[in-house]
Amino acid sequence: MPIVFFSRGTMERSIGAAIIIVEQGDITRVPADAVVNAANTHLWMGGGVAGAIKRAGGEEIEREAMGRGPIQVGEAIATTGGRLPARYVIHAATMGQDLSTNAGAIRLATRASLRLAETMGLATIALPLLGTGVGGFSQDEAAALITEEIVGHVRRALRPSRVILVGFDAGAARAFECAVEPVEG
Repeated sequence: MPIVFFSRGTMERSIGAAIIIVEQGDITRVPADAVVNAANTHLWMGGGVAGAIKRAGGEEIEREAMGRGPIQVGEAIATTGGRLPARYVIHAATMGQDLSTNAGAIRLATRASLRLAETMGLATIALPLLGTGVGGFSQDEAAALITEEIVGHVRRALRPSRVILVGFDAGAARAFECAVEPVEG
């Protein structure tokens, strides 16, 4: 299936039985079964994506997450979505208390998020660039790693069937677009 660019700046691509969508915008406004939070192992939600999710969805998200932690780098847990349009938040630990990350952690956290969404029977999941804010990882490299994990997952699993890659700004959205463009359907 060809790549379709929408006037509002999104891109859609069919991969196997799934649809991968790239959007620029605020992940806290995405209607999905779950949004992914780029988390630390103690699951406190300070700045970046985590802070935005906490502000928009409510502090109960952080309380529930912290009550279930700590977790290991590369693991994921789900909590309520609070006041978000998403039913759940999947907290994917990409960094420890040192607040740094690496390619392996980003891959594992992405994989754990997708497996959790599959286990929960979720059809739609939205992911930001993981590890690129506080973690300081390259947007282009993170987008490539995340996309590789998603493509591998959706080619062997039925859920999620709709994956939305959300770049907060034009640079982040373009990093996702560049990673998704060359993928064969």
